[in-house]
Amino acid sequence: MAKRIVNIRLRPDQEERINAIVERSAILDTSKFVRIAVDWLLRSDIGEVIKTIVDEQETFPDYRLPKKMTGRKKSSPKKRSH
Repeated sequence: MAKRIVNIRLRPDQEERINAIVERSAILDTSKFVRIAVDWLLRSDIGEVIKTIVDEQETFPDYRLPKKMTGRKKSSPKKRSH
């Protein structure tokens, strides 16, 4: 069974923009806005969405792809039992 999605971590600027839109709207609340945004994303060309996000990596550091580790991890000293 799939895990339910209940929490979304937003950047402060995203939260401010969503709150501003919700405040101006007579019919939207935050959860409706997020559901609409998710529906829009799912109907979009996901390749174009990802390309736009990757292009904005410098502006939004949390979109940066993690750097791959090179080499092996150093092993911790092993305890000897006597």
